[in-house]
Amino acid sequence: MAPAARHISTVILSLAALAGAGCGAASGPATSGSAQAVHGAPGAARAGAARGQRSTTPASSAAASTSTTTASAPTSTATTASATASVTAASAAPSPPRVSAPGRLGAGWSTAASVGGDAVAWAAQRGGVTLMRFDQRVLHLVLHAGTAEPVGVGCPHGCDIAAAERRRVVAGFNGGFKLSLGAGVGFMDGGRVAVPLSSGLASIVTYRDGATQIGAWREGVPVRGHGGVSSVLQNLHPLIAGGRRAPTLESCAIECWGATLGGGVVVARSALGTTGNGQLVWAGGESLSPSAIAGALRGAGARDAVELDINPEWVAGYLYERHPGGLTAAPMVPGQPGIPGQLLSPDSRDFFTVAAAR
Repeated sequence: MAPAARHISTVILSLAALAGAGCGAASGPATSGSAQAVHGAPGAARAGAARGQRSTTPASSAAASTSTTTASAPTSTATTASATASVTAASAAPSPPRVSAPGRLGAGWSTAASVGGDAVAWAAQRGGVTLMRFDQRVLHLVLHAGTAEPVGVGCPHGCDIAAAERRRVVAGFNGGFKLSLGAGVGFMDGGRVAVPLSSGLASIVTYRDGATQIGAWREGVPVRGHGGVSSVLQNLHPLIAGGRRAPTLESCAIECWGATLGGGVVVARSALGTTGNGQLVWAGGESLSPSAIAGALRGAGARDAVELDINPEWVAGYLYERHPGGLTAAPMVPGQPGIPGQLLSPDSRDFFTVAAAR
């Protein structure tokens, strides 16, 4: 082999060894004196993030390493640049959220999920109401269609939590009333309208940039910007609007807030709200009146809120913990019958997930 060819081959083999060291780091902790730590290998960064730690490799060390490799192989600039780009892209890949369902909930907020060591989801229980709060700067709400409802839009995001979302998902919970009711509901996803949207109805509006707002349709939402509207779920009139509870919560509990099994006011209920700083708050419980769930959301800081589905068979919230064998759904509402398949298999009704941004 000619000297120049041998030189190029040596550089390529060295780069391959560097990439191999990065892959090896993912299967075990890197020591401070290892090649992985010196070169800032992507596997080491991911392993640290998975334990809720931040990579401590200085950017200058990684830059110096790249510079040294490039200087020793002036004839293989394209190869070196390609390898460097691959290492950089792998290092930038976000680690999956760390999700851990709190054992015993109290009135104070307990951390339920973190990303990169920072808490992004919390849970609490107050007056028989389970609350889950999510940081929209890191987590996004996703509206899923069901296999039977709505009709005509398919499942743009999957009729269950599919493989592409499982690496990022933190929580899942039920959607709104049956769309076949017609009045008081609306559904749009990805530009496809399954049930026409009506002015004044309480609307969960998710924009193309991932942000979600709640308000009355055409009376506060949608707003301009955000790249346009991605999805909308409408259900009844606002439970809370601008920090004020609906005036009909006690005087019109059945007619205004949904027929119940057995005709009682206190049944399983759920709702979703947004706080003044844009965080999402889901609320659910097995024995709640419209007034009780609205009060719990206001107490959690919600300024705008929508009642979601009611009655025992259709109210459920889950956190999804990660294990080597996959996801385990942790039920969050004490006594909830639960949704068959826990949203990890296709469901007939629409539902929401909360997942880390891509």
